[in-house]
Amino acid sequence: MIKGFKDFILRGNVVDLAVAVVVGAAFSAIVTSFTSGIIQPLLNAITPPDVPALGVQLQDGKPSTLINFSDVIAAAINFVIVAAVVYFLIVMPLNALKNRRKRGEEPGPAEPTDVELLAEIRDLLKTQAAGQGDGRHQA
Repeated sequence: MIKGFKDFILRGNVVDLAVAVVVGAAFSAIVTSFTSGIIQPLLNAITPPDVPALGVQLQDGKPSTLINFSDVIAAAINFVIVAAVVYFLIVMPLNALKNRRKRGEEPGPAEPTDVELLAEIRDLLKTQAAGQGDGRHQA
């Protein structure tokens, strides 16, 4: 059972999907919270007290005209943190496993034997014949 699960996980599409889910879901929220709660206030502390954030105010007294560089910097830091975690926790271990398989240190996914393939063909032929009647030919 574990071997079948391992073979399933190592298919390319499943790994790509898992990476996308990790990046897009819970971990992204944690990293966003970190950057908006810690990094962004540190960036904003660089500016004078009368400036609301690290950026440029295009019109005085109109907060919607603030070009906020700290938001962009925080988003870039989000991306780097998430990409690093995904790389070191998912991509690197899978690449190491693939390399071990190439060197023959670990067996790859099990291929079906000839007997298993023939049994599948037999079962398919039986189900097709059952759907068309009794499957016997009369001469």
